[in-house]
Amino acid sequence: MKKVLLVNGSPHEKGCTFTALNEVKTALGQEGAEAEILWLGTKPVAGCIACGKCRANGRCVFDDAVNRTIERLPEFGAIVLGSPVYYAGPSGQICAFADRLFYAGSGFQGKLGAAVVSCRRGGGTAAFDRLNKYFTINSMPVVSSQYWNQVHGNTPDEVLKDGEGLQTMRTLGRNIAWLLKCIEAGEEKGISFPPYEKRISTNFIR
Repeated sequence: MKKVLLVNGSPHEKGCTFTALNEVKTALGQEGAEAEILWLGTKPVAGCIACGKCRANGRCVFDDAVNRTIERLPEFGAIVLGSPVYYAGPSGQICAFADRLFYAGSGFQGKLGAAVVSCRRGGGTAAFDRLNKYFTINSMPVVSSQYWNQVHGNTPDEVLKDGEGLQTMRTLGRNIAWLLKCIEAGEEKGISFPPYEKRISTNFIR
């Protein structure tokens, strides 16, 4: 069974987003799935400058966590993007990271995807929707839980009091592990992902 990469897009290494992702990680471990949390840190993460260089070499011109993740993509069977909610959207760090990762990288088809958001009060569903778009444009099955994948609280201690939110994280972890096992069982029976047509790009011009 392939690993699960959980990306912490919060500037706080062990804050509310980490608390949610760690709950997912614990549940994954209980189901026999190996997982690791990648913290993006507090340094600026460059946004995509649309230079197109990655189309030639499969790497971004900014050599940071994006390229290191691209190099390791074959190890991972699932990617979870986690972020705090800022003005009803994900953090700038994780958006810049994901924009470049999913544009410069390749081979996302068939990997599982899931989003996790942490909010004090509101804006969670809008941020959740934004992160899920990275998966649905890359033929990645999106893993669901028993509720939208969000926790509430302004501190890690408050998040730990969100019983429903933490249970949602655990259910998400178990669902990811189950689907990874299903994919592995299918591969053993000779069932592979469907062949994909050469991509058609249609610009809305006349």
